[in-house]
Amino acid sequence: MGKSQKKKVMRRHNPMRVPDSHLPQGLASASESSSKSNEILPILQRMESADASERKWACVAVSNLIQNDPSTRRLLQGKNVVGALITRLTDSEEEVSVEAVGALRNLCIDGGYDICAEMYNKNILTPLKTFIPKISTTLSQFLAAPKAAPENVSRIVYDFADNVITILWCLSETSNKALHVINDTHLVPFLMSFLAARDNLPLTTVSSAAQCLYVLTDDNRPAISDVRTDASYLACLLSIARQEQAQADPKSITLAVLAAGTLRNVSPIPPPSAVSFIDLDKDVVLPLLQPVISSISLQDASNTVQELIRRQTSEPSLEALSIKNTPKSDHKSTIEIELELLESKLRTVQLALEILTGTCATLPDPEPDLPANTEGNEEEEEEVDFDIEGPTDADVSMDDEPTTPTNSSPSFVTNLVAPLIALIQPTALSFPPLAAPSMHPPTTSALSSVHISALECLNNIFLSLATSPNPSVSSDVNSGITVWNGIWAALGLVGTQTGLGQERRQEMWDIAIGVLWGVGNVWKGRIIPDNEQINLLIQLATSTSNPRLKVKCIGTLECLAQNPTAVEANLVISKYLISLLPSSGTFSPADTEPMIQAVSALIDIYSDETLPYDVNFRQAGYLNILAQSVNSIKTAVKAIDRRKEGGKELRRRGEEVYENLGDFVQYRKDLRL
Repeated sequence: MGKSQKKKVMRRHNPMRVPDSHLPQGLASASESSSKSNEILPILQRMESADASERKWACVAVSNLIQNDPSTRRLLQGKNVVGALITRLTDSEEEVSVEAVGALRNLCIDGGYDICAEMYNKNILTPLKTFIPKISTTLSQFLAAPKAAPENVSRIVYDFADNVITILWCLSETSNKALHVINDTHLVPFLMSFLAARDNLPLTTVSSAAQCLYVLTDDNRPAISDVRTDASYLACLLSIARQEQAQADPKSITLAVLAAGTLRNVSPIPPPSAVSFIDLDKDVVLPLLQPVISSISLQDASNTVQELIRRQTSEPSLEALSIKNTPKSDHKSTIEIELELLESKLRTVQLALEILTGTCATLPDPEPDLPANTEGNEEEEEEVDFDIEGPTDADVSMDDEPTTPTNSSPSFVTNLVAPLIALIQPTALSFPPLAAPSMHPPTTSALSSVHISALECLNNIFLSLATSPNPSVSSDVNSGITVWNGIWAALGLVGTQTGLGQERRQEMWDIAIGVLWGVGNVWKGRIIPDNEQINLLIQLATSTSNPRLKVKCIGTLECLAQNPTAVEANLVISKYLISLLPSSGTFSPADTEPMIQAVSALIDIYSDETLPYDVNFRQAGYLNILAQSVNSIKTAVKAIDRRKEGGKELRRRGEEVYENLGDFVQYRKDLRL
């Protein structure tokens, strides 16, 4: 099962903090859904004013108007607010460009991919690159004599630098084109200067630099090389990852997690660096990440946010924007600060899960007791084995070296899997209501990201265990049942709602079925099939247009069908699998991959004729059906286009299954003689 789910992990997505997919398309609908549509035109007009104070006011107004308001953000975007703000980056008045950077930063964070793509296309990087040497010079002067520095200098070092770095981070995360341009600016020394001076700078700014560095070193050779080859950078990152572990301050923990993640990104680290002699996973990453993923109750966080929002709604709103009383772009009420703190904690948990997922992003070779054979691997794949006491890094970037997988023990269910199962359980704020915005979109975005990252981590863990079977784990049947039930409990809370704005619910199902397949393989034949779950998996496989999801449903059903005591469930599943065989006039190329999986499943299920459920194979006449399907299966496999993405591997797998089917049919025929 493992190879068909193996994929390279990419993090260039920057999911929207304030999603707007529930809104109808078009400016007219955005105008209708925004309560602030009448304020847009005056703001854009003042942004072009000859009066610098009005231009500054307009930039601040954009930051305030878009806060948690996707319809207003979309309306502003339709009126070219991005282009107007980029123009203000080269404003003759420094304060105007400072506020413009702040507004663009907020748009990046809230709007995600589309906004960032628009910024790149409108050439935001040209003015941004000119700010970097200016910030560096000012930072050096400030660090040399902080008390002598004027107030505006500290603001440039703090707020302005933070905003510029955050924009660069978002652009790097969302666009490979932007990443290539940013690589040419050699940002690593600039970012590391903030980390090195962390004791004299606000943690927020330092964390933004660390976040940008973490993203830049994600599968990006130039940045990896810049960090890896400088011993002082590595020592600084290691110091942060270790030093901050003992601190309870959430910002310090976030910084430590980012430092640990960056070290993993640039591993393996070559000698003579002292860091190269440290087992990063065992001594640094796992001791840091495990407490982080267990540090928060999502239910408590959701309840707290709901209470804060209720309090916020009952409090009088801030005065309307006016030129005479210009608000600060960073003005926040006590409730807003509390909400941001909670969101930050959730994002740190999600980040820790992302790093943990990366430690087992791809699977080891099937032989658990032999060194991994790298000859047959694709160039882009990494070979990683998951040690129960911690993920073991075999190859996280560019240097291919074989590794010997280590043994596991059932303690991982308690130490790691149990916290992950807790993190996939949805709360009242995890998803927005059907076709409506969430009560607090940033919290909803953060919660759903935590759920999905925890599922991805579970997915890789169980794929690894299924590919490299470990008897001490598979014999712990109670743990398997607990994990299985925990996943279904989460899916029950996710529900099957569809529609605009519900994309994250579907994503949960897509990943969770993969986890169920992995769990089913680890404890194959030990999970007692549930009729409702079987019917749901069949319905999902039948209704989906995604062949990969269909394959995962089939794989999960195959595992359930092999419970020796579940004869009736076996019959229901096998009838469905038989229905997927090709027949004239009804078979399409999109059905090929699920069909190959179904044939493989039928061979595995009925490979032992002594099992109680084999009665279904004999009484339903499956041997004749399979024998009659051999030629049509061969035709379907030969029709696979090797030139398409994944076509070469699918063709290879199809030919293998076809050959196995021929042997299986002959074997079963011989049994009848």
